[in-house]
Amino acid sequence: MAEFVCDHCGKCCRSLGRYIGIERQLSERDYYCKNTLSGEVFPVHVAPEFAEEIDEDFSSGLPGSHEGCIFLRRDPKGPGHVCAIHATRPRICREFRCYHMLISDAKGVPVGRMVGRADIQTADPELARVWNKEVKPLPCPASPAGDPAWVEQVRAILAAHGYRVETVESGNR
Repeated sequence: MAEFVCDHCGKCCRSLGRYIGIERQLSERDYYCKNTLSGEVFPVHVAPEFAEEIDEDFSSGLPGSHEGCIFLRRDPKGPGHVCAIHATRPRICREFRCYHMLISDAKGVPVGRMVGRADIQTADPELARVWNKEVKPLPCPASPAGDPAWVEQVRAILAAHGYRVETVESGNR
């Protein structure tokens, strides 16, 4: 099983973040938030380097002034994004995976990722062809990567074409 590695694109926080709202501010760096999908209320603690920005955004009170999650910030150390509450982020964020399967070529070089229910991201034209012709037509369970029989079918199909499949570890990251 492969370990999930975040590439810090921020797409998950822009979409899932719509469902994370601040209920109230407790201190300069502490808030009570609510997951509007599950109703879960949880405390969060903002990293010191983002406390002032978050406070300003929250205090402005302009609904919709921040795309996605209010805690999503540009990474000050490089490209991409970071979570200002990473250490105390809610369960929905800890468990989310934007890809569920890594696909490598015969040399072990990663060449694709299964995203969503059963779509693929790849620059390898042969892998894309095999996936679309042989994997995509398979009956797709509600949670493909969590269905061992489906994963084994996909693994066998791709192995016949020289690819290796690793499912991505779930749980907290």
